[in-house]
Formats: sequence, C-alpha cells, structure tokens
Amino acid sequence: MSLILIVDDAQFTRRVICKSLQKQGYITREASNGREAIGLLDEEVPDCILLDLLMPEFDGWDVLTYLKDNNYKIPVIVITADIQETSRQHCFELGAKAVINKPPKPDELNNALKKILGCTEENAR
Repeated sequence: MSLILIVDDAQFTRRVICKSLQKQGYITREASNGREAIGLLDEEVPDCILLDLLMPEFDGWDVLTYLKDNNYKIPVIVITADIQETSRQHCFELGAKAVINKPPKPDELNNALKKILGCTEENAR
C-alpha cells in the first residue's frame, strides 16, 4: 500500500489523520514541521505528502518551494485552515495537487488520495 507523509505541527491533527488513513490500509509517517519532513525524504520517498501550511521553522510554503526547486514529483495535498482563494492558487502554482480545508473530512481526503495516487504513484522521483 502507499506511504503517506503527514506534515503538521499539531500532534492531534497528525494522529487523527494517521488513524483514519491506517484504517484504509495506508502506511503513514509523521513530521512536525517542514524541516523534519525534508529530512525524511532522504530516508524514504513517500507516495504522497499531506501538508499543513502554517508551521514553525520551515512551513508548508517552504516545503512546496523546496520540492518544486529540487524537481521532486511527489504529489502534495495541502490541508489548511487558510480558505483564501489567493492562498489556494499559490499552492497550485507551487505544485500542490489538491487543497483541503481543516479539519479534513475523511471522505474528501480519501477521494483526493485515490484520485492522486491512482494517476501518479509510480512517478515519485
């Protein structure tokens, strides 16, 4: 099954998403900020990244920029409380495949993952 990296500074959010995805058969890894997430890419490239935007140190914008600048082809789903259309557009410009509002609805997240992984799982990098 697919490996999903969940990047969010809120441990509760990570736990809820992990449990939901694990019930669906996904393998999950967690990072509490962008810097930690980038470090994990050296160990194991995930099939998809679920990414919060607002985090300390190295935020979601930094991660999206890093992935784009370093030619990673990992699909990213941004999960954010920021509902501004300009923020959504900027996420897509930086390569995000989907933007979901917090808290994510399990069905919406599962549908986005199925759609994205069905098309791109073999193209991680």
